[in-house]
Amino acid sequence: MRLLGKAENRGRFMSRKKRMLAGIFLLIFSVCVGRISWKALDHSRGAADYVEASALAGLGADADTLPETDEYAAVLAETDLSALREVNGEVAGWIAIPDTEVFYPVMQAADNSYYLDHTWNREKSSVGAIFIDCEGNPDFSDFQTLIYGHQMQNGSMFGGLHRYKDDAYLREHPAIYLATDEGVQRYDIFAAFEAGVKDVVYRLDIEQEGIQQELIDYCLSRSVVDTGIVPKADDHIITLSTCTGRGYATRWVVQGVRR
Repeated sequence: MRLLGKAENRGRFMSRKKRMLAGIFLLIFSVCVGRISWKALDHSRGAADYVEASALAGLGADADTLPETDEYAAVLAETDLSALREVNGEVAGWIAIPDTEVFYPVMQAADNSYYLDHTWNREKSSVGAIFIDCEGNPDFSDFQTLIYGHQMQNGSMFGGLHRYKDDAYLREHPAIYLATDEGVQRYDIFAAFEAGVKDVVYRLDIEQEGIQQELIDYCLSRSVVDTGIVPKADDHIITLSTCTGRGYATRWVVQGVRR
């Protein structure tokens, strides 16, 4: 009887242990599902914010899928930045790469952290916004204007910039457009590469130090694509910067020079 009692107790212990493990696994599963669901909802709400921005700016729902033509610039010329600024006065312009996900208002805050987790209309979201470096001129008049955006896994925001490693993709999407208070400006893409966050491409004193040519040489030497376009020291460059997915030491950049 004593031996049977021990076996019975052991069986009860194992049963409780299995139930406990099952409960732990269920809890972990529930937490994971909850986080995934929250993230999906967060991304969905963020995307909706930018649909709203497109409507307020007077840009049609299909404008971001137009091929690159003079018509594309004409559509962007109708961008109503003042309507967007009634919602958020920090709107600097509208950025677009024809037939891609890049079709967003461009923001600028007093620091470079706010729009990492806020959309253009100040809604809290991990989607964030596309924004100019806080120390840059909001009219894109600097020799180089740094523009940041998240690398989203679904390809939104600046998630598609990594596709510029492919020459064929570059040939199909060779230019970046900016709608500003001065009109629509086209920037021809001349470089795409991985840059260290302490490299010259992230310096904000390039004009003050007169090192425009140093930046140009650096970018052309690092680029994984060759477009044949060589900027000059008196040109205007935009540098689109996003994460590499491999930590904080480097960023993936795509650069265009104003036509």
